[in-house]
Amino acid sequence: PAEGFPGAPCTFRRLLLLLGLAGLLAGTAAGMWLLGQLKHMKEPQAGQGSPQEQDLGAIPACEDGEEEEPVVRGAPSTVSFRISTANSLLEAQVEAHPGWLLVCHGHWEPSLGTQLCQQLGYLSMTQQKGVNLRDVQVSAGQQFLQVRPRQEGRLQDRWQVRSSCQSGRVVALQCSECGLQAGAVRVVGGTDVAPGRWPWQVSVCQGSQHRCGGSVLAPEWILTAAHCVHRYPGLGLPAPAWRVFAGIVTHGSLQPQAGVPVREIIPHPLYSHSSLDYDIALMRLQVPLNFSGAIRAVCLPPSRRDLLQGTQCWVSGWGYTAPGQAQVAGTLKEALVPLIGTRRCNSSCVYRGELTARMICAGHLQGRVDACQGDSGGPLVCWDGSMWRLVGIVSWGQGCAEPNHPGVYTNVAQLLPWIHQVTQVSPA
Repeated sequence: PAEGFPGAPCTFRRLLLLLGLAGLLAGTAAGMWLLGQLKHMKEPQAGQGSPQEQDLGAIPACEDGEEEEPVVRGAPSTVSFRISTANSLLEAQVEAHPGWLLVCHGHWEPSLGTQLCQQLGYLSMTQQKGVNLRDVQVSAGQQFLQVRPRQEGRLQDRWQVRSSCQSGRVVALQCSECGLQAGAVRVVGGTDVAPGRWPWQVSVCQGSQHRCGGSVLAPEWILTAAHCVHRYPGLGLPAPAWRVFAGIVTHGSLQPQAGVPVREIIPHPLYSHSSLDYDIALMRLQVPLNFSGAIRAVCLPPSRRDLLQGTQCWVSGWGYTAPGQAQVAGTLKEALVPLIGTRRCNSSCVYRGELTARMICAGHLQGRVDACQGDSGGPLVCWDGSMWRLVGIVSWGQGCAEPNHPGVYTNVAQLLPWIHQVTQVSPA
């Protein structure tokens, strides 16, 4: 019978070859997808930024990368605010007026509390009230800031300086707690992380399989990278298939039932999988997290403060600890990385114009440590003297700890309006 089909062995071999090739391609695709969850690897391709950004000028040469302007630029303002840690009184600093002014409660509107908390880097306002001046120690010559009646427009333009407070009450404001660790947690002589050091770090899992990192913004809100949850053809999963594990530093034997299921996934509507622009997504949990010493929220960057290149920040996660490693770390890792100027990072010897305004660079141009010690969606946080701020989200890079290829992070400060819009308007 075989003689009647002289081409059968050849046909059979071809069939096996085709099946093997198909399996190899499928395995490679799955492997690349998994690798993408750790830190999206891509080859630099000049011109992937938006046309407007690419047309601003030629890609800077390496020697032209010494900038420099701030890596993260705050919005200009003639009025800045702070909340007293002693008594929660709202204080303001105004150009041409020395010292800090108290804010008079006259003409105060409830919406102002939310706006000011968000401007200061908090997700929400928790309490606001008027405090009698007789209950406050006021120094001689104390000046006040007051809302202009019936004044519309920008928040910074709605104020006037007064020598007295006719209402007899000043504003006390409390915002959502964030950016603080439980006690003085420090790690000496190693990169393994002690429990409670980064209490906002979470593991975003499919079942009990770690896929990405994320950051706690509020008991029910997690911030991560959009490419982590991007719906690949045939690989998209509904929100409940994702689970968030908070308050852990080792994966060990995670049980799926121990994680908190995700109720809703909201990627940025302008996210581009090709350029990784707007690489940010919010996850809303089905059940709010119970905050503790091991689980806390991180603060957002204030909208009116610059961050300069060289600022030392921390990246954390369960990503690869060495180039070429095929398995994520079992214990949470951390790395200290400096911010790199965008002009330098977009220069011809680094990423050749690929960075958009929604991206920042951090790491060492010599190589050393990189976001391979973190993982996609995880936090890049900077200490501002009083609290930890979420400055970036691990997004992409070329290779791992390679010279002239530092980690690229989503610029959180550029996307604050979207974060506040989603977390405020989503139904309860």
